[in-house]
Amino acid sequence: MKRFGLLPCACIWAVVSALTTAAAQTVPDTLAERTQPCVACHGQEGRATSEGYFPRIAGKPAGYLFNQLVNFREGRRTNAAMTYLVEHLTDAYLQEIAGYFAALSLPYPPPQSPAATPDVLRLGETLVHTGDPARRLPACVQCHGDAMTGVLPAVPGLLGLPRDYLIAQFGRWKAGDREAAAPDCMADIAARMSADDIAAVAAWLASQHVPPDAKPAAALSQPPSLPCGSGFK
Repeated sequence: MKRFGLLPCACIWAVVSALTTAAAQTVPDTLAERTQPCVACHGQEGRATSEGYFPRIAGKPAGYLFNQLVNFREGRRTNAAMTYLVEHLTDAYLQEIAGYFAALSLPYPPPQSPAATPDVLRLGETLVHTGDPARRLPACVQCHGDAMTGVLPAVPGLLGLPRDYLIAQFGRWKAGDREAAAPDCMADIAARMSADDIAAVAAWLASQHVPPDAKPAAALSQPPSLPCGSGFK
């Protein structure tokens, strides 16, 4: 049995508080109201907050968001609050939630100041754009798009995410605490990356400005070098 990931008490309390408040009041029956427990952790309208472990969900591809909600429900990803919120929800309802957040087009905040040396940032940029063929490590742009803003229908953008969140997700893949539909390409990639690789990629990505008109690309410029079970169906 997979263990639940740890979650700050303040976030768990915010989720419970949002659910309790909604139950105690007469509110409009809209997705904006029904997703209040989501924004308790992910920030108003899913924009993310200053807490480094909760990602932005606004504007992510609907297919990606739906896949992640299903992964939490089915136990491929572990997080106590997320599992509590989605464990009894149907696919149709999860698709509604995913579609709601995917449709939000909101500006991104300025990037984090680089917490790394120039050499580390150069390594991160190289791995993102070129990869390391000697280790069969593909470039991030092969799947996440040339602009790193994601690819429809289900590949997320990696810009605008906190460095700590990115490092944590690589760590979860390496430890087997995060999984995706087979073949799990990200688990394969994370296994080939060293701690220095992960720190460099996360630092470079977190330091990049997000284009004002950032949208997921309609398609990849060329097929990815690794098969991936969830990103391109």
